[in-house]
Amino acid sequence: MKKAFLVLKDGTKFEGNSFGADVDSAGEVVFNTGMVGYPESFTDPSYKGQILTLTYPLIGNYGVPNEAKDEHGILKHFESSKIHLHGVIVSEHCEKPSHWNSAKTLGQWLKANKIPAISGIDTRELTQKLRESGTMLGKIVRDPASKLDFYNPDLDNLVSEVSCKKPKVYKGGRKRVILMDCGAKNNILRSLLKRGVTVVRVPWDYDFVEAGEKFHGVFLSNGPGDPEMYKETHEIVKKCFKIGKPIMGICLGNQVMAIAGGGKTYKLKYGHRAQNQPCTDVNTGRCYITSQNHGFAIREKSMPKGFVPYFVNANDKTIEGIKHKTKPFMAVQFHPEATPGPNDTNYLFDEFIEKL
Repeated sequence: MKKAFLVLKDGTKFEGNSFGADVDSAGEVVFNTGMVGYPESFTDPSYKGQILTLTYPLIGNYGVPNEAKDEHGILKHFESSKIHLHGVIVSEHCEKPSHWNSAKTLGQWLKANKIPAISGIDTRELTQKLRESGTMLGKIVRDPASKLDFYNPDLDNLVSEVSCKKPKVYKGGRKRVILMDCGAKNNILRSLLKRGVTVVRVPWDYDFVEAGEKFHGVFLSNGPGDPEMYKETHEIVKKCFKIGKPIMGICLGNQVMAIAGGGKTYKLKYGHRAQNQPCTDVNTGRCYITSQNHGFAIREKSMPKGFVPYFVNANDKTIEGIKHKTKPFMAVQFHPEATPGPNDTNYLFDEFIEKL
């Protein structure tokens, strides 16, 4: 088996075995503490530019599912059409998966998508390092002396790379929802469509207000990168605020809503990435286990005018959702659509639909 190396920007090197594509790659090294859900996580566009460390010790044991599509032409088992990660790091890779819906091994899938991967790494040691030092830049290389430059994804407009290129309509009912695609997961689409609305998926910088699109509500999707960077999206959301129709955001959409309202965001030390993050509804005190994937958060002291906290993270008390006091605007930092993860907060889609 070929050797591969993870080199961190601070000079730390880890040696392991390559089981992905035979290429070098650079990105931001982060970790996910979920036990399952790698097909969904790997195809989540929010991971664009990142090298993902999976803390669960055995990965790949149920393989990779088939590429079946639903009646709308949306892939059933993946969150987009390809892997967006820049690399994968695991302790142990299962080469002989066992699952009724397995169509290929994890290694085969990564190779087909040209994504490098390393097994045999002490992921516990690496995760502890990232928790103490914070996420850091790194690279997966075949030669530890490689001169490949480190890459900081926060400096690029990643949303422009993962957003759709032109509007697309998914027919589902009389009410029309504009989905601002900043890297939207497929299950946001599925969750809206199964509630009987028509979804108009538009690019991140498409001014649908100026274009005269008809809509009953607006949905701000998840996505990668620094939320302060997407000025065009902020300006469109400001126009939506003035119109006053219902708006809901998820993940990056939560941050975009806050910024459009005058708030600020900041980068978390190591982010929240897993399907086991506890969040508390500040109104009811009820705690939900949520699926998350983000590296930025809203700065509480910069809460936009008219908005109040909706959810807070039960671990570190960071803002996990905001809600307007009088208008139908709300957003959450976690993923109520799950995939992967619990469906406990799926009811938020129902609340949004009821407001249309």
